[in-house]
Amino acid sequence: MTIPTPSPSVRLPVVVHSEQHGQQGSGVLLTADTVLTCAHVLGNAYTAWVSVPGRAERVLCQVIWSDQRLDAALLEAPESLVLPRGNQYRAKISLLTTDRPLPDCEILGYPRVQRYGDGRLESDQYRGTLLPLAGLVRRTMVVELDAPPATEPADGSSPLAGLSGGPVVAGDGLLGIVREIPRGRGHRRVTCVPLRAIAADADFLVAFTQATGRGFPSLTALTRHTSTDSPYEQEYGEAVGAAYRRTRVFGLDELGRRAAEWDLDTAYLSLEAASLERDTAPVPHRIDELLASRPRVVLRGDAGAGKTTLVWWLAAHAADGTLGPQLAELNGLVPFVVPLRTLRARGTGFPSPAELPGLAGLMIDSPPDGWAGRVLSGGRALLLVDGLDEVPRENREAAHAWLSALLARFPRTRCVATVRPLAVEPEWLAAEGFEELTLLPMRDQDIQAFVTAWHEAARLDGADPEALTSLEQDLLQQFLNNPTLSDLARTPLLCAVICALHRLREGFLPQTRWALYDSALQMLLGTRDDRRRIDAPDGIRMSVEEHRQLLQRLAAWLVRSGQTEFTREQALHRLNRTLPGMPRVAGQGTPEEILTHLLNRSGLLQERTDDVFQFAHRTFQDFLAAKEFVEDDLVPELLRHAREEQWHDVLLLAAGHCSRRELPVLVEGLLTAGSAERDWDLKATLYVLAALGAQHAAWLSEPLHHRIRDAVASVMPPRTPEQVQQLARLGPYVLPLLPGPHPDGRFDEYVIDVVCAVGGAEAVPYARGFVGSQLGHRMALRWAAFPPAVFAHEVLARLDLQRAPLLVSSRADLAQLDLVGRVARVCFTGGFTGEELARAVSQVRPDRVDIAANSLLTGLEWLHGCPATPRALSLQSCPGVTGLTSLAGLEGLERIWLLEVPVRAEDVRALAAMPGLRVLSLPQVNPLGPLDLAALRAARPDLDLRTV
Repeated sequence: MTIPTPSPSVRLPVVVHSEQHGQQGSGVLLTADTVLTCAHVLGNAYTAWVSVPGRAERVLCQVIWSDQRLDAALLEAPESLVLPRGNQYRAKISLLTTDRPLPDCEILGYPRVQRYGDGRLESDQYRGTLLPLAGLVRRTMVVELDAPPATEPADGSSPLAGLSGGPVVAGDGLLGIVREIPRGRGHRRVTCVPLRAIAADADFLVAFTQATGRGFPSLTALTRHTSTDSPYEQEYGEAVGAAYRRTRVFGLDELGRRAAEWDLDTAYLSLEAASLERDTAPVPHRIDELLASRPRVVLRGDAGAGKTTLVWWLAAHAADGTLGPQLAELNGLVPFVVPLRTLRARGTGFPSPAELPGLAGLMIDSPPDGWAGRVLSGGRALLLVDGLDEVPRENREAAHAWLSALLARFPRTRCVATVRPLAVEPEWLAAEGFEELTLLPMRDQDIQAFVTAWHEAARLDGADPEALTSLEQDLLQQFLNNPTLSDLARTPLLCAVICALHRLREGFLPQTRWALYDSALQMLLGTRDDRRRIDAPDGIRMSVEEHRQLLQRLAAWLVRSGQTEFTREQALHRLNRTLPGMPRVAGQGTPEEILTHLLNRSGLLQERTDDVFQFAHRTFQDFLAAKEFVEDDLVPELLRHAREEQWHDVLLLAAGHCSRRELPVLVEGLLTAGSAERDWDLKATLYVLAALGAQHAAWLSEPLHHRIRDAVASVMPPRTPEQVQQLARLGPYVLPLLPGPHPDGRFDEYVIDVVCAVGGAEAVPYARGFVGSQLGHRMALRWAAFPPAVFAHEVLARLDLQRAPLLVSSRADLAQLDLVGRVARVCFTGGFTGEELARAVSQVRPDRVDIAANSLLTGLEWLHGCPATPRALSLQSCPGVTGLTSLAGLEGLERIWLLEVPVRAEDVRALAAMPGLRVLSLPQVNPLGPLDLAALRAARPDLDLRTV
């Protein structure tokens, strides 16, 4: 019988055998193809054999690092030592941060006493207590076993010989490796090499990084531990994976449950985000890259932008330890998902640490007492707070106080909090160390990738693959040829809606966002069961409008109460109030049966946790609530909430439901509310809502059109970023209302920002009007918002770019650089080859070159081919650049900034040897390990050395 290879773990010891030195010891997997053991096991050997339980053959491994002083060595295997599923495995490393004894530790390995038969090896396991204050002089780690391991052999040798190199673990965290068994303690004392000492060795870090292509795992603080923690933690991780590994994708539920529930590995699309700081180029990065270097993030995004999907994806993969290299530091962290909408539905307050594990409604037993607190204290938690905008405005300060207090009590906790763009003010959590990121609209290539993935998931149902392929190609072509359609698909939700409707309608699509939602509901509530040939399996048949009437009343109640989740009891209460007015529906079943029908057949309601439900997306809830308010003649009620941000989407969607009589009432009400408002940001928002609502009208009186234009014009020029964001929602409509350049440049910056936010060909003439403005150079950062060739000819060619950076983000931009002329600073973001960069730099001859988010660049030798060397160079997030020594020969390079770029010791020495270098900024956290900055400062006292 074949024994399956166990999953890789720090609790899986391996056998290390040095034939040259004649020694057998133990070891531990750091990755799927690297093994840590003791140096004395290997002696001076350059290779050693490694055996893994369950694997038939042993593997000859290379010694890539050894330190006799530490008594530790690192081996590299020519192939993965475990099954392919473990190829992403990295050991979780723990750092003891207490001076109190730590019980329930384990030592594993292959000691002599455990051999059987004719001397065959067998693993053994020992429990003991780690003694932090023992071994201080020699800087070793000491463990005292709970019981004597075995009787000493007659020859006086240790029964534990062969255990050297074996892992010392607490829970699932590796603390060190066994070094020796001192005499005189009955073989109960074990001296060990602590991992913190090994991780502090620069040569070890270099060897590990070169072997694995990744930095060494972060050391996780460990203060307390119980024997029940690790089993529960593993079970908790499995429950998180089960709860968050799959998501329902809009438009696929009609294909059957198998296709409707999409594995997040397929559904997840790494979207782009940016840190939108003033006066800097908003460089787009994949969200994975940005989260890697930011321990705490507030992530802003519109409805349907993918915020919750990201939270689920992070939770599932962090728990399973399967995040890729960029987010590898999050692997093994314990995710606590806090869906704030759930708290509202349950009517509970903000959770204490002990309540965090229960918020997600996982199918798991209660944790050991104090477990969540131990996880948080050890810095092993990943706090995922989803939906700050779901908290009513009057309770947001309480939410702020709760989150601030939690993070102050547990300062090493990593946290991601999601929120809609305008729900909380900028820098709302800045004092708590949060950085703000904004999810960006999907680019054309993201839309193409999403469409391909959606249709691939649709094929899972076994539908006609040729028909699906034809539909997929047709939709991709429509996106290429129709910019208006592409603009509708800039979020994952709307892109999924378009995919579903395109399939249903065999290629014909609605033209507006409101029409998309309306058609989507018609698809789900109308012919869905007919298309699936399902004939009232529960005995209940309802028309589209009957479905809508029931659901819209529930939606309106949710909006009124400021929540997005509801219990079965709450839903039944709403049905009991509605069904008496719908005798045809009421006659088909009890309220419980009607609710079950809505849950099973509508496709719009989802069970989030046990007996807690929600709409498939909040946008559909708001759409149906808006319909209810309009049909019930409650436009005045809507207008009473005009100042509340949570109602703004409902107000806007209501405009589409209004009749010719009702729409002027809504629009005039918004104008009246805006005119009475003293807060200029909110005034601008209300006028914008009025203008957007008017766009739904087939006919609206000319005087009302004039009032709307005058109202929007009255908040010109915009004075804050919030007003810029709101006015840009009006698209080309707002362009003629914008003022021209001011003689002294006052407010020009915000007017230019509106022009650039609208973008497109229609905005180019307005951008050209600001070429002579004192702040016109800001437009050079927003090239991507306009057609590249037209913008280069009409705007960039006329700008003085000696004072501002030019942002280049596509090859279409590169093709127009001959129109631009010389620039002071050029920022390249995205994938460009060295050859492309060399040609571009030669064309614009900049003093400073910035390169960011470039996965194609493999080196910097191309700079030698430029006619003039730039005086300054900045590199950020260029993972393929693995060496910087080629910069050493560049004369004239005075300033270098490096961020999220691996830096080797030889790189620093080469850069320090550049006589003209005046400023060197190095990453504060280097993926290859800490750098010897003291020696660098001593060698170059004149160098302005910084870390960021």
